[in-house]
Amino acid sequence: MTSALPFDDFRALLATLPDPDETAAARMRTLFAKAGAPNRSLGRVEDIAVWLAAWSGRAPPAINRPLVAVFAGNHGVVRHGISAQPMQATAEAVELCAAGGAAVNQVCIASDLGLKVFDLALHLPTGDISEEAALDERGCAATMAFGMEALAGGTDLVCLGDLGVGNETVAAALFAAIFGGSGADWVEPDSDAGLTEHRVRAVDAALALHGVHLKDPLEALRRVGGREFAALAGAILAARMEKIPVLLGGHAALAAAVVLHAANPSALDHCRLAGLPDRTGPARVAARLGLMPLLDLSIDHHGGVDAALAAGLVKAAALVGSGMAAAVKR
Repeated sequence: MTSALPFDDFRALLATLPDPDETAAARMRTLFAKAGAPNRSLGRVEDIAVWLAAWSGRAPPAINRPLVAVFAGNHGVVRHGISAQPMQATAEAVELCAAGGAAVNQVCIASDLGLKVFDLALHLPTGDISEEAALDERGCAATMAFGMEALAGGTDLVCLGDLGVGNETVAAALFAAIFGGSGADWVEPDSDAGLTEHRVRAVDAALALHGVHLKDPLEALRRVGGREFAALAGAILAARMEKIPVLLGGHAALAAAVVLHAANPSALDHCRLAGLPDRTGPARVAARLGLMPLLDLSIDHHGGVDAALAAGLVKAAALVGSGMAAAVKR
């Protein structure tokens, strides 16, 4: 970082986000019309192809190097009994992905997607958000930078996911920090009333502790977020700077997106929501952000599964566009 404070460079990036290529988008719409698909007969498939053209600058678009990036983190607040799983389950999930046995591995094989899973210091949980900040500013900024660097090596579609025991409660805290409300407004009721009570209490304690600082989105991210949230925010931001389309999957990616949107309402224009679990909180968040999920499969599984599945649809939309464009040229 070259500025006085670690977050300053990110604030500068958020103030100078690149715009989409409207010429490429218009060219894609024209190609659909010439290919005999007038009046939006292809529905949202056409929308996806136009979105890809706008953010790749290519009309027709092409997806040649899609990447599923899954960020894994652990949270100190788990010690308050907010999860039925022990903290080590995060590392076990990462190991399952590394062994090729997770659901996301199979989806990536089916749709020919690259997969990277990032262990964000799982041995060192973040601070307990109900008693202290999850991260200091330098640590949060460094993790955002790590998320940005995770895209190095070249990709033309980024599909984001997360792993982290207890991170749905942390996501609820971020939703409350950005949109207002209490823990009860954002914590999803569990069949175990005791778990729900612990989660609500943890979120309310975090909101009371960090108070006025939560008005700043990046401060909210470091205080009541976590490493996977920070890395996801960095990856979303890096993709925007490089004009790479993004698919958001899971609670953590949605919460990271909320932070960026609060900092700049146009920050998510290059993103699409892969899907939504059957939960009221994320659905309300998606509605506030104007994000309509590409898939409605009631998937409530962590690890980027929904983003990987949606990538198959996005790849198909790109092929529809390029195939119809080739037919027009003949």
